[in-house]
Amino acid sequence: MVRKTAFFLIIIIVIQFASSLIATASVPFRDLAAHSAILAEKDNGIILYENNIHSRHPADALAKVMTLLLAAHAVENDDVGDHEIITMTESAWYDLNDLSTTQNIQPEETLTFIDLMYSAYIGNANEACNMIALRVAGSIDAFVAMMNALAREIGAENTNFVNPHGQYHQSQYTTAYDQFLIFNEAMNSPLFAEVSGTFRHITENNEGSEPRTMTTSNALLNQSSRYYYRHSISGRDSATFEGGYSLISMAEEDGLTLISVVLGSDVQVFDDESTDMRNFSESLRLFQWGFTQFAWRDILKTTDLLARVPVQHGSGADFVNARPEGSLSLLLDNSIPSEVFVRTITIFSQQRGEDLVAPISAGDVLGEVVITRDGVEQARIPLVANTDINLSGIEYIRGQVISMLATPLARNIMWILGILLLIYIGLVIRYNIVRAGRLRRIKHAKDDIIRERQENFRDY
Repeated sequence: MVRKTAFFLIIIIVIQFASSLIATASVPFRDLAAHSAILAEKDNGIILYENNIHSRHPADALAKVMTLLLAAHAVENDDVGDHEIITMTESAWYDLNDLSTTQNIQPEETLTFIDLMYSAYIGNANEACNMIALRVAGSIDAFVAMMNALAREIGAENTNFVNPHGQYHQSQYTTAYDQFLIFNEAMNSPLFAEVSGTFRHITENNEGSEPRTMTTSNALLNQSSRYYYRHSISGRDSATFEGGYSLISMAEEDGLTLISVVLGSDVQVFDDESTDMRNFSESLRLFQWGFTQFAWRDILKTTDLLARVPVQHGSGADFVNARPEGSLSLLLDNSIPSEVFVRTITIFSQQRGEDLVAPISAGDVLGEVVITRDGVEQARIPLVANTDINLSGIEYIRGQVISMLATPLARNIMWILGILLLIYIGLVIRYNIVRAGRLRRIKHAKDDIIRERQENFRDY
């Protein structure tokens, strides 16, 4: 029997991913108040909603996502210690202006590298971003080169960074799709996820710096905000004159993880002078629609017993159950019924017109199941034996005899034996006939002798 292989597993993964993309195409609304936006599932990159996702837009403070990611990589790779003491330098302030957001970390002030990371991301401190660049890469230009290199590696082809903090520059731009790719990659870093999901942080107290308390500007994480979203776990917002109001955020609910990117939104002012920050409200609307409209659905599970296959010469069993080697889960619109997916099962031995013969080991490939939707193939997954079926000794001997008798040589021998048997029977019959005739002649001779003697006795 053919064992399951890595090739099959790769094919299953590719098919699951491709079929998921096909299965989810729906538009939630057409009046999203933003320059561009995307809502996508994290693990497989399945896009649920998109609007101008490849249109360039100022990167603004969203550049801090890449800066924090490179800082997290430096710590996780042991290039920098998370509690290494960093002394602030004047060069960390060289490109900042009056519009720059800072924590006012002055030259010669000291703080740990992890506090520098929190200051850069949660505290929006541009000087902290520059100081991270200097420590990690040796210079800001070298760090920016690292930012752009990692962006290309991730696949963010329409993004270009000029500085680590996102202060406006006409050559610094990104797209909604690229920000999804970057943030998706960043959330694979445990340290990045920890820092970016923090609502409030207080820096350590040391000889060279007083403690600072900083709170995230991401209102989705703020329980006192009307934009608070209990399923939100991380994000990064931005607000500038050039780029408007933007937000990257990630949320989880019922096993589904979604990333939303809203770029270039605005602030709506109502007659009562109340306001709506649409980067937050539109992100909430995307999440609420996504979690309401879509869910992971098990189309096929490895515990499903799809076929009962007869087995010859098995010990204690004359059949084996076939189950899928891998599962198939699709992210589907909740309006799609499961009945649209049709299973077609093929057992290879039956397809070849052969018997399935013991022994069989659990995991042996017996066939395949093809999942189709509206006649279009969605997945092709091997079927494997659910249990071991041992060989029966008696059945094996009987089967060997039957198999041997089914060979051409055995058939010829049987013909010869049959002919010999017929000849033998003929000879026996002929012998018996001849013997019977002889016995009759002997009997007649005896009868003649007795009659002759009797006649001679009467003469006397």
